[in-house]
Amino acid sequence: MYGRLADPDSTIGTDPRSDPRMVAALAPLALDGRFPQPALTVDAPLEERLAFVVETEENTGAFLDMFAQSVPIVEGVTTTTTTTTIAGPDGNDVTLYISRPDASDGALPCVVHLHGGAMAFLSAADTGYMRGREYLAATGLVVVGVEFRNSGGKLGPYRYPAGLNDCAAAVRWVATNRAELGVAHLLVAGESGGGNLTLAVPHKAKREGWLHEIGGVYAQCPFISNRWLEQPDDLPSLRENDEYFISCLGLALMGSIYNPDGSHSHDATCWPLAATDAELSGLPPHIISVNELDPLRDEGLLYYRRLVRAGVPAVGRVVAGTCHGGDLLLAGAMPEVYAASMRDISGFAKSLG
Repeated sequence: MYGRLADPDSTIGTDPRSDPRMVAALAPLALDGRFPQPALTVDAPLEERLAFVVETEENTGAFLDMFAQSVPIVEGVTTTTTTTTIAGPDGNDVTLYISRPDASDGALPCVVHLHGGAMAFLSAADTGYMRGREYLAATGLVVVGVEFRNSGGKLGPYRYPAGLNDCAAAVRWVATNRAELGVAHLLVAGESGGGNLTLAVPHKAKREGWLHEIGGVYAQCPFISNRWLEQPDDLPSLRENDEYFISCLGLALMGSIYNPDGSHSHDATCWPLAATDAELSGLPPHIISVNELDPLRDEGLLYYRRLVRAGVPAVGRVVAGTCHGGDLLLAGAMPEVYAASMRDISGFAKSLG
């Protein structure tokens, strides 16, 4: 046993598996100890839960922006912002941030990136996401960031399936405009809540008959089980790593505003881990990357194993010694780890051609 399964008092700062560079980066912000538990439960009035998301966005945004300053700034990449009205059931405007290398010959692979934040908060315009997309673009890709509607915070509140609809519409827009964009094929990628949406988009596409437009899927530390308070035996990391940088209660609160009445708790387009074997069958190639010290680690690994059993070409990847999203958040403290994860996304995108 590891983590809090072996020692209930264990923290991310004392766990011997923790990368010491990560601990050193988290310590000045007091994030190396037990993550503070929210003062409310999933049974609290929706207004109180939405207020919790607003507060979380302010607090989390501050330290994420601090970490983002260490993400390398690349040269030779241009980012444009295209506001387009996507034809679809919601009739809303979706902002796309399109980054591409200045010097390129012919059509390039494209990554449609869906940002993290539990589908509830954060923005594609945040510094870390902007710099991350440009870093990827510099490897020879077109990278499209999607400003989807959140279930809370500054870009909310819009519950499921609003954000998913925006992401799907953006993927379809890129696929339709491949020639104008100089795109050969596209990969959907994202982390945490964006990892949920990344895995949900192909399920939506399969139901609606446009799965062929997606060449591959790369999900990092996906937020997909909707079982965080159950802490079931098949997801031991929920107990092992609880309160390591994030907490199960906090995750459950975020999930509770995405589909407040629970009416889609068994829907793969809301919570992808609920997918049946038949729904998994026939999906495009996937990579599922998880962090060793993340409460969400095992839901990502379980999804990967289910994909393989369903006959989907899939790779599972564990980033040792890191907290939830640590390989992406801590570029300054762990530049080699950040670069390795970015290379993996880029290499996968290029391999799909």
